Amino acid sequence: MSKYNPYSWLSILAFLIFLSPNLQAQNLQKVSIGFYNLENLFDTIDTPEVNDTEFTPESKKNWNSHLYFDKLDNMAKVLAQIAIDKTPEGLAIVGLCEVENKEVIEDLVNHPILKSRNYKVSHINSPDKRGIDVALIYQSSKFELESTLAFPLKIEGKLDFYSRDQLLVSGKLLGEKVHLLINHWPSRSGGEEISMPYRKAAGDLSRSVSDFILSLDSKAKIIIMGDLNDDPHNASVTEHLKATGDKNLLKHGYFYNPYAMLHSPENFGSLAYRGKWNLFDQIIVTPSLIKAKRNKWKLKDAYVFDEEFLKNQEGDYKGFPFRTYAGNRYLGGYSDHFPVYIVLER
Repeated sequence: MSKYNPYSWLSILAFLIFLSPNLQAQNLQKVSIGFYNLENLFDTIDTPEVNDTEFTPESKKNWNSHLYFDKLDNMAKVLAQIAIDKTPEGLAIVGLCEVENKEVIEDLVNHPILKSRNYKVSHINSPDKRGIDVALIYQSSKFELESTLAFPLKIEGKLDFYSRDQLLVSGKLLGEKVHLLINHWPSRSGGEEISMPYRKAAGDLSRSVSDFILSLDSKAKIIIMGDLNDDPHNASVTEHLKATGDKNLLKHGYFYNPYAMLHSPENFGSLAYRGKWNLFDQIIVTPSLIKAKRNKWKLKDAYVFDEEFLKNQEGDYKGFPFRTYAGNRYLGGYSDHFPVYIVLER
């Protein structure tokens, strides 16, 4: 009969404690979710009911099939690389804007570089006068689509106002319910102050949609993403959407905007104008993604994907986004915006 040895149990306990971080790491799941303004992904066909003649072979841009396929190559190259250092399989979900229709998105996700990811498309045509829409693509192995709804942006007293719808896509991200609201708020055309009421109305709409979801489920996980055409400190974001970088304000009904802490007009953003950086492209989350329970999705980090190949390499605009066109002059770049993405973990 063997003698009882208390030290053997202590050794086993110490061994288990030593291993526990590794065991936890093995069970840790991560996914990346992104947003990208593709800068006018148009086909070459003139659609009569929208103002898309700028992107046709007969236009001053001479937009033709060769340029269209070059654009697809460039967009696929970018999407294939975003977040692979954080999640090797890339972006599980991507919100898109400045896409003309579902067909161009299908061409993009079927590109040889992306095809193995098996991205599916969620899209509804918007009433925008230029014919550009928002959309969502997702890896079907990671996200199970349940519903897609479009919410039009209406401006009181302006019956002739047409902008992009806000697209609400709901489903299960590896088994856990999430809601994604994809935006492309009205531009600053005509001047920032003149156009500001439109973006304030867009912020109100995003907040209204989110609040309705939260009225049904107070712990709903909502991810609001898009090109907001405003920076994180602008009133449309802070007062109308009520999004902040201060986590102390979440208990007062605010949503969390990690991009509020990243923007620097002198040094950092997702696009540039007249030598200054803006951070119009943002991903904002409800508090349930900050104070998540164990084994539930939680926001880990937020990023701007600003790799060197996406930047101008020389000249007055060195370091700024390398875009497709400068006016009607074809540059052959990627987009006038950098993509953004977040990492969730549980």
